[in-house]
Amino acid sequence: MTADAEAHARPTHVLWTLILAPIGVFLTALDVVVVSTALPVIQQDLNASLSDLEWTINAYNLVLACLLLTGAALGDRFGRKKMFVLGIAVFTLASAAAALSDAAPALIVARVVQGAGAAVVMPLTLTLIIDAFPTGKRGAALGIWGGVTGLGVAAGPVVGGAITEGVSWQWIFWVNVPVGAAVAALSALKLRESRGPRPQLDPAGLTLAAVGLLALVWAPVRAPSAGWGSAEVIVALAVGALFTAAFVAWELRAPHPMLPMDYFRRRGFATANAVGFLQNVSLIGALFMISQMFQTGLGYSPLGAGLRILIWNGTLMVVAPLAGALADRIGDRPLMSLGMLLQAVGLGWLAAVADLGVGYPSLVLPLLVAGVGISLCFPPVANLVTNSVPFDDAGVAAGVNSAMREVGSVFGVAIASLVFANSGSYASPVEFMDGFTAAAWVLAAVAAVGVLPAVLAPGKAVAPAPVGLGREEVKVG
Repeated sequence: MTADAEAHARPTHVLWTLILAPIGVFLTALDVVVVSTALPVIQQDLNASLSDLEWTINAYNLVLACLLLTGAALGDRFGRKKMFVLGIAVFTLASAAAALSDAAPALIVARVVQGAGAAVVMPLTLTLIIDAFPTGKRGAALGIWGGVTGLGVAAGPVVGGAITEGVSWQWIFWVNVPVGAAVAALSALKLRESRGPRPQLDPAGLTLAAVGLLALVWAPVRAPSAGWGSAEVIVALAVGALFTAAFVAWELRAPHPMLPMDYFRRRGFATANAVGFLQNVSLIGALFMISQMFQTGLGYSPLGAGLRILIWNGTLMVVAPLAGALADRIGDRPLMSLGMLLQAVGLGWLAAVADLGVGYPSLVLPLLVAGVGISLCFPPVANLVTNSVPFDDAGVAAGVNSAMREVGSVFGVAIASLVFANSGSYASPVEFMDGFTAAAWVLAAVAAVGVLPAVLAPGKAVAPAPVGLGREEVKVG
């Protein structure tokens, strides 16, 4: 029985996939930024240094970014359901360890382990959905997945602020425990097992990819404090480039490559990953700056700032599922192009109106326009990148797309910080708003650049190519 036929024959499995996979990605995406609003309290409670606070955030993001391809490969080799359950279990146990931490080093170690678990979970959530849904109905499911993913990242400041102000910072991590335990147990019982086409792992490829991604992500993480011209950052970029080149060279001749390099010659795969990278540079850089703008520039509390940002990220839960369903009808290119354009227009509009005395009503429409753009773009990117490769390689495609997005997220924060530091400072609200405006314009420009690969994407929806197909893609309709 084909995967599509099995999906039709097992509606219960499909329903549970649609419930459990988005919850899994929400948990892991939320923890990317949920700690940010709790840092002042953590600093006092654990007597943490500035470096400790930086690594409380960066430890999770670094490990997550550099192990995403490894997580996808492990799922393909040992079973996607099995590894998804294991990843959730590791993430949940590490969350408990973080909540129990009584010193900054223990919290950082727990965040490292959390990131390792999340690196397994995040790409497999997309793979499980691809495996469960037939081609013609996949867009709406990916819309829900995209909406929940984006909401998890964007809701972090709200959730972190509410929990920190209402209970304690430890409960940022404790809330993961019952939810994670339930997801792991239900996934073991309700999800269907599937594997990728490769009979064995590619240890050399896994190592080269992990080291290359770690070095490439290390550079922008350290650049705001060490400086882009520092030896540490330059060496990290050089090492990252060297190991990435070695990874490509190895994959071109490996007997069982974890990532066939010819996929990047497929227009849909290449353009979708380029859009995903540029969107996250703009999105996460903007989230980093906007959450501070409401607090430092306009004087709102952490929770007040998070609630006002909801007009921006709340669109994801409404627009993204609609965009996913629409992608099945009109294709991915129009939605990606319009989405990146609206994201650029919204952020540019925000940069134009933001000043020290601006009232919240003046910010609502720019945030709404940018939010709709982000929501339109998430589902078609996931749809196109996975539909551009053989069906059995959806896990590989999901891992690449997740890695590109996470690397983009780290570069987004680094770029925003660099531009902000060159044009403003934290010395006063006036100087902060000067830096914010400059950063917002640059992030709008990044989104505008993302329109180009979106326009160059295939003009029609594509179906997953059967394994061994030599053509670039299979047209639908």
